[in-house]
Amino acid sequence: MANSSHIRSAFDADLEGVKAQVAKMGGLVEKALLSAAEALETRDVALAAQIRKDDAAIDALEEMIQSECARIIALRTPIATDLRTVLTIMRLAGGLERSGDYAKNLAKRTIVLADMPAINGASAAIKRMTRSVVAMLSKALNAYFAEDAVLAEEVRQSDIEIDQMYNSIFREFLTHMMEDPRNITACMHLHFIAKNIERVGDHATGIAEQVIYLVTGSLPDDERAKGPDATAQK
Repeated sequence: MANSSHIRSAFDADLEGVKAQVAKMGGLVEKALLSAAEALETRDVALAAQIRKDDAAIDALEEMIQSECARIIALRTPIATDLRTVLTIMRLAGGLERSGDYAKNLAKRTIVLADMPAINGASAAIKRMTRSVVAMLSKALNAYFAEDAVLAEEVRQSDIEIDQMYNSIFREFLTHMMEDPRNITACMHLHFIAKNIERVGDHATGIAEQVIYLVTGSLPDDERAKGPDATAQK
């Protein structure tokens, strides 16, 4: 019995260490996204370059988390709920790493856009969308740490708002391009930025769904509401 208690204590200690790394990684990703939106709005090339450089820390944390989870599985041989917990962490880390990549991509395009004429209202709209996505991501991580399936479901359903924001921005870009063909290149870059941010919302939704899986033992079996895809409209 004492040995069983020791194993449980060791597993819990390992888990807390990995959770701390997830929290740190989440904070870095949120900061990168907000800073990237700020760099776009202010045309701050130095800040954009720093965001690209800082992505290495996010990648390193993801590798560390995946490695530690693999070690826990090999050493502790978790089963049932414990295994589900470790697998959830691995998937969360993967989603955060991809979100960090999107922030880096935003920064890369910001450097290119700095040499082009500004598109009126575009950077402010993207900044608002980014803030909404970061709030959604933060809420998803809070749901994970609290193991709150209800909060996770709120995140899951809120993704439609991000889709609607993206569609609205896309239509604005189309208007700018039709009004002046000289805006096409800049608007295409801005469109890819908006699409990347929308995909971060998808990753936040994925994290929320993993929380539901962690708490209930199954993924949501209903289709999440999605806004109409503006890029698919004629």
